[in-house]
Amino acid sequence: MPVYDLNGKVALVTGAARGIGYETARQIHMRGASVAVVDLDPEQAREAAERIGERASGIGTDVTDHGAMQAAVAETVERFGGLDVVVANAGIAPEKLATARGIGSEEWERVFEVDMLGVWRTVRAALPQIVARRGHVVVTSSVYAFVNGVLNSPYAVAKSGVESLGRSLRAELMPLGASASVAYFGWVDTRMVQDAFANNGGRMEENLPNFLKKRIQPDEAGAAVVRGIEERAPRIFAPKWWRYVSALRGILNPLLDRRFERDATMTATIREVEAEADEQGAAAVSAASR
Repeated sequence: MPVYDLNGKVALVTGAARGIGYETARQIHMRGASVAVVDLDPEQAREAAERIGERASGIGTDVTDHGAMQAAVAETVERFGGLDVVVANAGIAPEKLATARGIGSEEWERVFEVDMLGVWRTVRAALPQIVARRGHVVVTSSVYAFVNGVLNSPYAVAKSGVESLGRSLRAELMPLGASASVAYFGWVDTRMVQDAFANNGGRMEENLPNFLKKRIQPDEAGAAVVRGIEERAPRIFAPKWWRYVSALRGILNPLLDRRFERDATMTATIREVEAEADEQGAAAVSAASR
């Protein structure tokens, strides 16, 4: 397909007050587009928009609220005259590593609601404009869409769903003159990733090969998204080498699954995490009975 020129277009980016979302919005703006900077915190959204520039507007919105997302799209259209690009980027992760047995139901479901249903509700609200203006959708998945989600199941399940949604969208939008990309990131040095490493007592590092521990910066991830939009690419990878892991997932995944089943460090980590969950559960029951 020909290059998609962002100059003069209008974009909406969720989770855009910081990290990947902010860098994506900033770099789209640098290409000449107007940008709606959407984030849960209205003040942070406005401050981020002010840093980006005159053609940026901050909107405080909960992506899990379909009505609120419809209102955010309507506000964007009213201010800028339309909507050409939507980047469904907002996401959260569990506070700590946990097994499916040990994690609280509310926390598991909250991660899924933001990371999967929040993406769906963002896209759903934007699709009439995207189709009418032959625009582009980006959904932010993760390499967790195709690697084992051990100790991080709600995030991995959600990101797998986002990948499937993005692939379906592309097939459905192309005949209408619009398009969609799925973005896959490894470790990006955002606050979410920093907190994940800090809150787990070194366990993430213990169970990751050295080559997987290296983090890229948010501006690298944002630049990859912008290139993907301009190319109307079906898939966006940052770092790029993850595309080969994805392509070989049918071969690599059974081998990695087998490694996780038998690896002594992983086994010890799972037992530690389970024991801590049991202790916390017993303490909660004891406190409630007092």
